[in-house]
Amino acid sequence: MKVAAILGEGKAGLADRPDPTPEGEFVLLKVELVPICTEYKGYKAGRVHDNLGHEAVGEVVEVAQPGQVKVGDRVVVQCGKGCGRCALCHAGDQIHCLDGHDPESSQPTFAQYLLQKDWLCSPIPDGVSYKHAGMALCGLGPSFSAMHLVNVQATDTVLITGLGPVGLGGVINGSYRGARVIAVESLPFRVDLGKEMGAEVVLDPNDDDILAQIMDLTDGIGVDKALDFSGAAPAHRLMIDATRRKGEIAFIGEGGEFPLGVSRDMIRKGLVLRGSWHYNLFDYPKIMRVIQKSTEKLDQYITHSFPMSQVQQAWELQSTGACGKVVLDPWK
Repeated sequence: MKVAAILGEGKAGLADRPDPTPEGEFVLLKVELVPICTEYKGYKAGRVHDNLGHEAVGEVVEVAQPGQVKVGDRVVVQCGKGCGRCALCHAGDQIHCLDGHDPESSQPTFAQYLLQKDWLCSPIPDGVSYKHAGMALCGLGPSFSAMHLVNVQATDTVLITGLGPVGLGGVINGSYRGARVIAVESLPFRVDLGKEMGAEVVLDPNDDDILAQIMDLTDGIGVDKALDFSGAAPAHRLMIDATRRKGEIAFIGEGGEFPLGVSRDMIRKGLVLRGSWHYNLFDYPKIMRVIQKSTEKLDQYITHSFPMSQVQQAWELQSTGACGKVVLDPWK
């Protein structure tokens, strides 16, 4: 089979790998669509390898034993492995499993075929395309989880910092919930796309008075909820300052440290801070309903599709930031 590979600095293409064979609870999937996440960062760094990706949708083509899916099922291939035995896995939080993340057993999703455990293959409802179903992974999944954790409601004003692909997914989820969305982003393409998809206003993080602008938009009170997708320390600080007393904040974008005053920011303001990685598997039907009700916005959100043979062009585009979600066809 063919897989995508980083071949060197500024060079990517396809490589050959043996077709995988299912054993035990693993099933063999023919990958129909590959949503791209942050793999372009490895390409930019020139990290040579061919074990890429963590998002895919496809069809079950072979099983080793009877299980939760059968040959012919169309499925979303959930991220990660998960041991399936620990309390976190049983609770639907396999993304946090401490026993199931063996790098040696990982399978590339930038591939024509892959293996996944049957219980981590979520059936795609009839009438939902592979392209739209693929957004149930990192496209909409992280922001869906975060908004569930901080209980975003239609009466809320929500601040979203960072309109990369995951943050843009947050605009879709926020709009679906009926919330008022204020976003922060500097790249013109993403600013325009965020507005098209439902953000009321998109502010420039480079403005010295950005906090004052947010306070003006909220009658001096601050936003009810805030979600960061940028991973940038200034965005983290802005969320703390811009969120009202007793408000709630979620961190989704991978980042480092930032200054936080326990008394000033936490105790006196009564803020709730949450870290959010991905949604609970039991919420999959709910995220699929968001997808079914948001098809027009998803078509705006998925801005580019490439053959996997043109993965280098896809990563070069992502590196500019002039795109929403990008997907690959592994059979072209």
